[in-house]
Amino acid sequence: MADYDLAIIGGGLNGVSLARDAAGRGLRVILLEQGDLGGAASSATSRLVHGDLAALERRSVLRVRRSLAERDIWLAIAPHVVRPIRFAIPAPANERPHWQLRTGLWFYDRLAARRQLPSATTLDVTHHPIGDALKRPIGTAFEYSDCVVDDSRLVALTALDAAERGAAIRTGARCIRADRDRIWRLAIIDRGHRRIVTAGALANATGAWSVSTAETVLRQPPLRVTARQVNQVVVPRLFDVDAVYVFQNSDGRLIFAQPYAGDFTLIGTVAHGFTGDPAVVTMPAADVVYLCKAANRYFRSDIQPADVVRTVAGANMMLRGSESGQLETVVSFQASRGEAPLLTMCGGDVTTVRSRAEQAMSRLARFFPMSPRWTAEAPLPGGDFDWKRFEDLVDDAGDRWRFLGEAEARRLVGAYGTRLSEILGDATSRSDLGLAFGAQLTEAEVRYLMTREWARFPEDVLWRRTKLGLTLSAVERDALAGFMARAAGVGNAVPPRDGDVNGDSAARAVELQSIGG
Repeated sequence: MADYDLAIIGGGLNGVSLARDAAGRGLRVILLEQGDLGGAASSATSRLVHGDLAALERRSVLRVRRSLAERDIWLAIAPHVVRPIRFAIPAPANERPHWQLRTGLWFYDRLAARRQLPSATTLDVTHHPIGDALKRPIGTAFEYSDCVVDDSRLVALTALDAAERGAAIRTGARCIRADRDRIWRLAIIDRGHRRIVTAGALANATGAWSVSTAETVLRQPPLRVTARQVNQVVVPRLFDVDAVYVFQNSDGRLIFAQPYAGDFTLIGTVAHGFTGDPAVVTMPAADVVYLCKAANRYFRSDIQPADVVRTVAGANMMLRGSESGQLETVVSFQASRGEAPLLTMCGGDVTTVRSRAEQAMSRLARFFPMSPRWTAEAPLPGGDFDWKRFEDLVDDAGDRWRFLGEAEARRLVGAYGTRLSEILGDATSRSDLGLAFGAQLTEAEVRYLMTREWARFPEDVLWRRTKLGLTLSAVERDALAGFMARAAGVGNAVPPRDGDVNGDSAARAVELQSIGG
């Protein structure tokens, strides 16, 4: 008998979604991630959970309808990291006719099955806060509803849910060889220790590494896919309203400008083909200039490349020859008599990742007994509240922990939801939270992220579990690095036993003891 029913290589959004779905259906699951969860393209998405207006323009009506249904599911099961927001489309008189936009948004609203969010409307931006940041003579904008998501938090919470349902989540674990027979036999390097793991089925969810993994690790024929890079920039906050601006650039590409980490604005996206090492995805200077110029067509603030405080870039896979140029989902399933199944899943957007993992897992139903589909109804950790009560939770946090400022309470509720008490506990003052690494990051939060969410290094905390790397100084980052190195008890981690379904608990227990002194 194999150690696990399903082994998953890759801890991005696709991989953790497969792990969550499979564990909840009763399968014994292990996920192997060579770096950090969401360490590549899954932390560089557009951060939009939406029906995709551009797809509607391409007359992909069924796709838009399915995406809007998924948007509503995410709002129900992850209301802390997925939140509704108004999108504003400034409409200069010399571009597409207003009636066309108005008609398209009317149809977009009606494709949503539940219609929970406010309908589209027309704004006179000369008398509306949406217009304060815009250049004149733009006088009209169209406003509609969709959602934004903290993508890297979504990855971590999905993995946490999978682990709580029995999945073994192994970060810092690299699969170097996989031999296929009636079961898979995987050789892995797990935080410096070589071990063998066996599984009844294998999923390749390595994103931009999918082809190289297939060729060198699995020794399987590569998929007909190609890599595509998506780039965005972060600049100081350009507007005070809580809205996402949608601009049509002169080349027809849609550009989004959205609130980001409190005091910043995220502008994107620009995409093109990618070659090279997916671990080192750098944004070309020409793309930085392009996004700045695109924003300058509409915003009053003059944005220059020197104003960019961070670039956000990631590479993923798409079908070779895809006409839309979108990151279409690539799913391949191979199973033949006498050989263990192989599932490959890469590409796709954030909005539909839950449903495509659900559909992919259904392909394994004839190989393993499993319970019915379930992920559309079960909230992610901390998401067991109605999305309309988000502001109430922020107020409750401020009342319970009076030392929190409003911005800090909002960030913490937006990251941890109803599980915030697991971090702050009975603290009555900021000093009860231990060391402070900047204005908001405390020892209590870092401890939680290390023991519960697989954070091992400062960048895991600063750029994926939070976005506080944008505000911490070099001295504060160094202090954080020193604390995490001491807390982890470097060199003392114990690898899990072979065949231990909850194997990750062993290493985390050692870390917890070290942190606790």
